[in-house]
Amino acid sequence: MLHRVLVTDNLSAAGLKVLEENPEIELVIKTDPKLTVEQLREELQEADGIVIRSGTRLTEEVLEGQSRLKAIVRAGVGVDNIDIPAATRQGIVVMNTPGGNTISTAEHTIAMMMSLSRNIAPAAASMREGKWERKLFTGTQLATKTIGVVGLGRVGLAVAQRALGLEMKVLGYDPFISAERASEFGIELHRDIDDLIPHCDYISVHTPLTDETRGIINAERIAKMPRGVRIINCARGGIVDEGALADAVESGHVAGAALDVFTVEPPKDTRLTGLPGVLTTPHLGASTDEAQELVAVEAGEIISAFLTRNEVRHAVNMAPVSASEMEGMKKYIDLAHRLGLVLSQQTHGEGIRSAEIHYRGDVASKHTRLLTSSFTAGLLSGALGDRINIVNANLLAEERGVPISEETSKKAGDFSTMVIAEVTTDQGTLRAGGTLFGREYLRLVLLDDYQLDGYLDGTMMVYRHKDVPGLIGAVGTTLGKHKINIGHMALGRETEQPGGDSIAVFNLDTRPSDEIIEEIRQHPDVTDVEIVQLPAAGAPLPWLGL
Repeated sequence: MLHRVLVTDNLSAAGLKVLEENPEIELVIKTDPKLTVEQLREELQEADGIVIRSGTRLTEEVLEGQSRLKAIVRAGVGVDNIDIPAATRQGIVVMNTPGGNTISTAEHTIAMMMSLSRNIAPAAASMREGKWERKLFTGTQLATKTIGVVGLGRVGLAVAQRALGLEMKVLGYDPFISAERASEFGIELHRDIDDLIPHCDYISVHTPLTDETRGIINAERIAKMPRGVRIINCARGGIVDEGALADAVESGHVAGAALDVFTVEPPKDTRLTGLPGVLTTPHLGASTDEAQELVAVEAGEIISAFLTRNEVRHAVNMAPVSASEMEGMKKYIDLAHRLGLVLSQQTHGEGIRSAEIHYRGDVASKHTRLLTSSFTAGLLSGALGDRINIVNANLLAEERGVPISEETSKKAGDFSTMVIAEVTTDQGTLRAGGTLFGREYLRLVLLDDYQLDGYLDGTMMVYRHKDVPGLIGAVGTTLGKHKINIGHMALGRETEQPGGDSIAVFNLDTRPSDEIIEEIRQHPDVTDVEIVQLPAAGAPLPWLGL
């Protein structure tokens, strides 16, 4: 039986050749004219796999009811044009080609930075008008300048390497890459972006677009940059606040900007793109012959390997798991993910060196690698957003120099099932442990050295304090004064003797403001207060749809 592969966007001849020469693949090309939504739905009903680029949009409407379709391969990195949850719910594996664009995007970043520094674009335009204006286009050299690379994934590290080759000093910001990994690349690592930006002549962003990174370069941060700074964005539109950047260029605080990506593409507001000192290109980061061929060949190889050998590479959603196995794993997957989220929010930007997960009792007989991936997805979600899931979590951790290990024992302790996660950071070790109460409810039973019985959901206020009379009542009174209801409370002591260090976890119905947190922190017997935000009880995992 032949596996039918549909191609709906232009691929290089080399990529098509991979599919054409595979005797187990039937290749169907539908690129011209562009298919309507209904035509695309009809074609997919007869396809086992589809290879696309950015031109085809696979929405929930398109994917609904596609029972034959098994795999989607995006020839490129971005999967914004694919409804990942919809694909997952349909049991469709989504894979991309993350390596093919790296060099081209890094080179485009360097090219934009050099062109910006030497005024190449306006000088070329002036020459085309018959002018000879040497003094008008005096630039600045890159050697000895300092560049801040925000985001040290594949492209960020490639940019850093090339900047070092230009004799620049490289500072880097990434909340998860280890200090050792950064040092290997000659990067001076900063854990706080606000500590990095005052020292940079150039800022280049290379993060995915998540809630945490949207507008990470905003008016407040631009104001902290040295006057004359230059800003480059060849990653994702929206990482840089375009309005704030336009203001800063107009004021002269920012000497120039080079942008390959925009919040809306093509940009409708031309205020920023029309400014002198702003260099723009129409999303050309991956637009080289080499990159196009690499991603096309890799896409052909990935879809062929999946359909003919059941091999999954570079998946961005859940790999296929039988319904019976998934039914028995859902709560354990959720427990591991929530423990990762708890520890992620307790690192406070410290570099994560490693993580180890211990499985005790019944859970040790489960598919623990899947659980470890779920934990890792939670641990790294703050930095990587929706692109991390149980399929790619361990790979992304490895790329950032964060080893993730696990240890199992079927011998039960105080609980029939126990999952304990330990995360080692630059400042020490954090621990969190959880269990299942009955078959339904998730519980937090260990936080660092404290044993307790807390709910693993919603808004959790964790405060550390001295074990003295009246303190819990005082904190409760403060919350009540501000109309914040306590849904559940869990306490843990360092020892059985009163008067020592203790911890409390309040599950709150609403999130308190920073001012309320500070008011509680001012109590003389309170040593620390922090908010941990988890999904509501029973909420589906974002990349599983369970």
